[in-house]
Amino acid sequence: MNNTENFTINIANLLGIREFQVKNVIELLNDGATIPFIARYRKEVTGSLDEVKIGDIKLQYEKYIELENRRNTILQSIKEQGKLTEELEKQILSATTLTDLEDLYLPYRPKRRTKASVAKEKGLEPLAEIIFKQDFSYNDSVAEKFINAELEVKSAEEAIDGARDIIAEWINEDKPCRDIVRNLYNKEAIIYSKMVRGKELEGIKYEDYYEWEEPLDKTPSHRLLAMYRGENEGFLKISIYPETEKANELLKKKVVKNDSVAAKHVELAIADSYKRLLQPSIETEYRNIFKEKADEEAIKVFSDNLRQLLMSPPLGQKTVLAIDPGFRTGCKIVILSPQGKLLHNETIYPHPPQNDVKHSINKIKTLVKSYKVDAIAIGNGTAGRETENLIKKIRFEDDIIAVMVNESGASIYSASDVAREEFPDYDITVRGAVSIGRRLMDPLSELVKIDPKSIGVGQYQHDVNQNKLQDALTTVVESCVNNVGVELNTASKELLSYVSGIGNALAKNIVNYREENGKFTSRNELKKVPRLGEKAFEQAAGFLRIKDAENPLDESAVHPESYHIAYNMAEKLNCDIKQLINNPEIGKKINPKDFITDTVGLPTIVDIISELEKPGRDPRKNFEIIEFNSDINSIDDLKEGIILNGVVTNITNFGAFVDIGVGQDGLVHISQMANKFVKSPHDIVKLNQKVKVKVVKIEKEKKRIQLSMKNL
Repeated sequence: MNNTENFTINIANLLGIREFQVKNVIELLNDGATIPFIARYRKEVTGSLDEVKIGDIKLQYEKYIELENRRNTILQSIKEQGKLTEELEKQILSATTLTDLEDLYLPYRPKRRTKASVAKEKGLEPLAEIIFKQDFSYNDSVAEKFINAELEVKSAEEAIDGARDIIAEWINEDKPCRDIVRNLYNKEAIIYSKMVRGKELEGIKYEDYYEWEEPLDKTPSHRLLAMYRGENEGFLKISIYPETEKANELLKKKVVKNDSVAAKHVELAIADSYKRLLQPSIETEYRNIFKEKADEEAIKVFSDNLRQLLMSPPLGQKTVLAIDPGFRTGCKIVILSPQGKLLHNETIYPHPPQNDVKHSINKIKTLVKSYKVDAIAIGNGTAGRETENLIKKIRFEDDIIAVMVNESGASIYSASDVAREEFPDYDITVRGAVSIGRRLMDPLSELVKIDPKSIGVGQYQHDVNQNKLQDALTTVVESCVNNVGVELNTASKELLSYVSGIGNALAKNIVNYREENGKFTSRNELKKVPRLGEKAFEQAAGFLRIKDAENPLDESAVHPESYHIAYNMAEKLNCDIKQLINNPEIGKKINPKDFITDTVGLPTIVDIISELEKPGRDPRKNFEIIEFNSDINSIDDLKEGIILNGVVTNITNFGAFVDIGVGQDGLVHISQMANKFVKSPHDIVKLNQKVKVKVVKIEKEKKRIQLSMKNL
C-alpha cells in the first residue's frame, strides 16, 4: 500500500467519512473544481459532502503534499551526502509527520559550525565514543592520548570537554531523547511572561502579564496571542519550559547506563545538551505548535463572524439616502438608486460647531421627497447617534426607515483603488457615504470590496499567520457569494471575482464584455467572454443569475448541465418550463425517482425540484430594524445597572462586543452571557443579533464598558 492509499484511509477515518469520498473529492480538486461547485453540483460523486467536509479534505490533502515534498527533499539531501542506508530510507518513508521527518533528518542537516563540529575537527569523536560506552574500565587518563598541540587540544580536560560537546549533540539529535522532552512539554510545560525592564509605563496595556505563569495546555488562544503580541512589541519576555530537573532525570534514565566515571561525564553532557540544545529547540517547536493552534482558533472566530456579517439580511433594491456623519467637517449625504448608483451628494452641518439644524432638516426633507427615498442609512461612527436623533425628529410625508449601519472598513474602501476606479471624480467622504448606503442595501455585495481583515470582526487578526488567514477568509467570502448567487448583469467586478471558477481576470473580462455588448441575455453568452472556457463556464454558470433571461432557468440555481432534466419534468407533466417554475402545486406531482439515471442521482433531482419551486431564492434572512435607547447617546449618559438595547458587532473566544449606541462597544464577557456555563460565545449569540444588556461597569478613561446578559 503506497502513501497516497494510506492517506485516503487515514483522512476518511479522521473525518468519519468513507474512503471513496476522500478519493473523489481530491480528484475533483485536482481537476480544477472549486469547493462550492463540488458541494452543490457533485453530490453523487462525493456522497453529498458539505463545504466544511470538502474543505477539511482539501486542507489535509495540502498537508499531505507538503509532507511528501519534504520527504523527497530530505531523501535527496541524505542521498547526495552518501549516507542514505536502507534502514534510514525505510524510516523516512514510513514517517507520518513533519516532526518525525525533521528528527530523522537532524543528524544529516547541513549546519553551521558548532561546539561539537569543532571538537570533531580536533579528532575527539573517538574519545566521545569511548566515554559514551560508559565502561567501568574507562578512566580520564585515556583522554591524554588525544592531546594534540597542532589541533589545539592542550590538555586531557580540554579533550574531555570536547568529547562531552559531541555527546551533547548526539543526545540532541537522538529521536527518543527528543520525544522524552516533547512528552514532558505536552504534560507539564509552563508559559512564563515577564515585563521588560524600563517598559512598565509604555507597555501598561500588558500589565496583566508583567508577572504571569500558567500551564501551556490550559492557556486560551486569545491570552497566548496577547502575550506574543506584547513580546513582539518589546514589552514582555515569554518563556516556555517544564521543570528542568525533571527533564534531566528523564534523560538520564534513558541515556545513563551506570555510575561509572564515564557515566558522570555523560550526565554532564545531558545537562549541557538539555540547557543549550534540546530545551531551546523543543521550546521553539512548542511555541510554534501552540501559536499555530491559537491562530487556527482566532481564524475560525474571524471566519465565523465574517460569514455571519456577509450573510446579514439585505434591505434590497430601494432608493437610499446615506449619511456619513461628522461634527466639524459636517455630514456627507448621498442619494443612491435601487441599483446602488450615485445620484446626488452634498454636505450638511447640523452638529457643533456650526449647529445649522434647521437648514439640515429642510435639506434632508427635500432630498427624501425629490428622490422618493425609501430608507436612510446612518454610519455608526463619530456623530452617528446625534445624526440618528436628528433624523428621528423629522416628520416625513411617507414612512421612512432609518438604520444605523456599521461603518467598519468604510474608510479603507474610500481610499482604495476600487473606490477610486468606481468614483474617480469624488473625494473619500462621498465614497464612504456610498459604501454605508450600499451596505444597507446588500452587505455582501459591498463588503467583498474590502479586505476582510479590515471589516473589524476578528480577534488578533494582525497577529496570526497572514497567509492562512487570507486563505480562510477568501474561502468564507467565496462560500457566501456562491451560496447567495450573483446577478450577472449588475454585479461588480469584485463580487464576480469570488464566483466559482471566475477570479479577478475573468471578472474584469465579464464586466468589459457587459459594457461593450450590453446586458447578458443567457448564460450561454458567457462563453463569448474572452478567456472564459468550458471549465470556467462549468464551475461558474450555476451560481450566476440573469433576471428576465430568455430561458427562465437562467434565473435559477439549476446548472445548465441539468437543464434537460427540468425540461423532461415539464414534458412529463404536460406543461412548459415557465409553468413548472415557481409553481409548487405542479412541482408536488413530480416523482424524483422517475428522473434518476446512471449519471444523475437522487440528490441532484431533489435539488432541481426544490430550486424550481423557488428559483434563485436568497438564503439570507429578512431585514430587521434595530433601535437603540433614545435617551442614551454617549458614554456620559450611561449608569451602572441600566438595561439597554444592543446589537452584537463582534464575537471572540472570551465574549461578545455589543453596540449600545454610544460610539463605543461594550463587552459581554463569556462569564456574563448566560445563567449557565458557556463553552463558546457562538453558542449564545450571533453577529448582528439584537440583545438586551445591563451595564455592569464603566471605565471612561479607558473607554471600557462591561455588560451582562444574565437574568435578562
